[in-house]
Amino acid sequence: MEFNDSLSIGMDDFSNNEDMEIPEVLPMMAVRDVVVFNYMIIPLFVGRPGSVEAVNEALGANKLLMLVTQKDATKDNPSEDDLYKVGMVCMVMRTLKLPDGRLKVLVQAMSKARIQKFVKTDPFYQVSVEVIEEQETLEVSVEVEALMRTVREQTEKIMSLRGILSADLMMIINNIEDPGRLADLVGSNLRLKIFESQKILEETDPLARLKLVNDLLAKELEVSTVQAKIQNDAKEEMTKSQREYFLREQIHALQKELGDTDDYSQEIDELAKKLKKVKMSKTVRKEAKKQLNRMAMMHPDSSEATIIRTYIDWILDVPWKKGTKDLLDLKRARKILDEDHYGLEKIKERILEYLAVRKLNKSTKGPILCFVGPPGVGKTSLGQSIARAMGRKFHRLSLGGLRDEAEIRGHRRTYIGAMPGRIVQGLKTTRANNPVFMMDEVDKIGADYRGDPSSALLEVLDPEQNFEFSDHYMNLPIDLSKVMFITTANMSDTIPRPLLDRMEVIRLSGYTLEEKIVIARRYLFPRQVKENGIKARQIRMNDDTIQYIVTHYTYEAGLRNLEREIGKVCRKIARKIAEGGKGPYSVTKKNLDRYLGPPKTIPESELEKLEQPGLVTGLAWTEIGGEILQIEVNLMPGKGKLILTGQLGDVMKESAQAALTYCRSRSRELGVKEDYFDTIDLHLHVPAGAIPKDGPSAGITIATALYSAFTQKKVISQLAMTGEVTLRGRVLPIGGLKEKALAALRAGIDKVIIPEQNEKDLVEIPKDIRNKMKFYPVKDMDEVVRIAFNKSISPKNGTKKKHK
Repeated sequence: MEFNDSLSIGMDDFSNNEDMEIPEVLPMMAVRDVVVFNYMIIPLFVGRPGSVEAVNEALGANKLLMLVTQKDATKDNPSEDDLYKVGMVCMVMRTLKLPDGRLKVLVQAMSKARIQKFVKTDPFYQVSVEVIEEQETLEVSVEVEALMRTVREQTEKIMSLRGILSADLMMIINNIEDPGRLADLVGSNLRLKIFESQKILEETDPLARLKLVNDLLAKELEVSTVQAKIQNDAKEEMTKSQREYFLREQIHALQKELGDTDDYSQEIDELAKKLKKVKMSKTVRKEAKKQLNRMAMMHPDSSEATIIRTYIDWILDVPWKKGTKDLLDLKRARKILDEDHYGLEKIKERILEYLAVRKLNKSTKGPILCFVGPPGVGKTSLGQSIARAMGRKFHRLSLGGLRDEAEIRGHRRTYIGAMPGRIVQGLKTTRANNPVFMMDEVDKIGADYRGDPSSALLEVLDPEQNFEFSDHYMNLPIDLSKVMFITTANMSDTIPRPLLDRMEVIRLSGYTLEEKIVIARRYLFPRQVKENGIKARQIRMNDDTIQYIVTHYTYEAGLRNLEREIGKVCRKIARKIAEGGKGPYSVTKKNLDRYLGPPKTIPESELEKLEQPGLVTGLAWTEIGGEILQIEVNLMPGKGKLILTGQLGDVMKESAQAALTYCRSRSRELGVKEDYFDTIDLHLHVPAGAIPKDGPSAGITIATALYSAFTQKKVISQLAMTGEVTLRGRVLPIGGLKEKALAALRAGIDKVIIPEQNEKDLVEIPKDIRNKMKFYPVKDMDEVVRIAFNKSISPKNGTKKKHK
């Protein structure tokens, strides 16, 4: 086995070997990890049996030996294909047998040669060689001289950067005038890869060989420069860190002798004291102590120490076992709920039921409620009132537009800028483990590549799971079972089904006119007077004026626009007072336009009531409450075509087709011939064409309008209807009955036809509204026709009793 001892390389200036005759056949020895160049004197360790035999053969003959380099240095027994064909004929100058049986030989390269063929392969290689004659350089041109100087300078720079600059070697390099010898000497001293060195060796043109060496020198110089810079930077940083550590240890020793402690140690001690005071589970305390011990072992200026410090602060700030005491006085809670909100009996009863259960069973879990209703009906403010009635802390969290799951579960601590999710942040803010958590706009949660927040909420809002909620940042079990979660939504259709299944849905409908007047008088008007800096005696506004504002300046199920209009009136009066007016100022229906401008809406009750054949009033449900819906049908000569306009949705178009089929099946009752429908075209239109409309609840309204158009009979006045119709004329149930009833009342309609299966929902409508209206439950279109055209509403004719 051959190794390059220390790459001792020299120039043979005293012997002239050019006249020595080289035999055609020579013993060959393979070397690895080194390429032998011309005129090199190099020591080799020989250990392989074949190589030892080759050396002995050379010593027994003319001491000449062919040296070639292996392509793969890992092979112990290289084949002919594993060897380069160009190598050096060398003379064995000296040998030394080592105790382990190996030979140490000193060889001098004599001439470059190429293997022609392998004469013998066992027990050692014997090859036929062809001597490669070196091209002579007749004269050194200016270009060649410049190239040689560049090679010398680059060699000096590289050796200087590596710290192996030798004056003797540089003197030899500077004294060489032959380009080929200079290339060989410099190439043998570069740390080149085997194939690069072999490429230099095989080049026979001295000038081309020197250019190749120059290119490799330029590359090596760039690498060596960068390497030296990296080493210098590392050394400087190491020196600076060692110096700072030494000085810090000295300061620490001095402070210890003086009885003082450094800030970092003092900080660790303070955190340990806080940890002892905070109540937490054994699992959390164990993790906190572990992180505190890690922090104590770290350098205070390290980035990881800062991360751990922030994490420990969060552990100390989370209220693991700290909560507020519930106020279980039901009478007091009822009084607070009545003070803050008018009406909303169903929700108030639910809260009082929970307080009653808590009074009897202290370990009961917090309810998870979902308030669904139009904007402005008081869903969020109701949550604040509940927290006040129970004596709990309140925290509001808006989920509208939320798309990142990490907002709920938190970020993992491996990320830069990681922090807990909003649930843990809310617990820290309230400093209690049993607050009232209000999650607004749960129906408007989004989802993208960062995850689905609604899926993360499944664990939060599940009483069977949230006692061990896992936040990615904290990575510790957090008990949310004592938290009272309340979510709000404008509609439940967009809430994911699994999430909706975990919540108790309580629906809030819009307010009646009377309720709005009472709420405005008790809450909205005094609040706006106070916010605008007016004294109560400086402004007068009676209930008639408030009613006029509700009916002519707002059109909503909630109260937001009503409060805005009252606030606008108060601002106008505040300006008059600020300009020197004294008041009091009376706001009446007659002078209201001075403050609010002309009326923005005209109530349906004041609109012209057109009682014509083919015109019927229906009821619809929207996100902002109930609406009335006018259905118009016109007949004209044609070929039985049905035209639908008014931006109707697919479901509503299908309802129109079903209603027409029902009417055609009743041609005898209508008093028309069977082919009558093939001689006319029908145009069905729903006004407010800019607004999209859809849903099945207009089915009986469309069917009644078609029936009215065919018979040219008008429906009775002050009548509205809602219900889905089938091909056979059956009337199916609908939703949003309370909202639709309120819409009919706002329009001055006191008679409503409803599906018989919705009769049970009448209890949801306030009693004062039921007393003002008449509801007609029906099960098929025949009953609808009898009621709508006043043929008979007597129970004897099969219709239901009207319900008040």
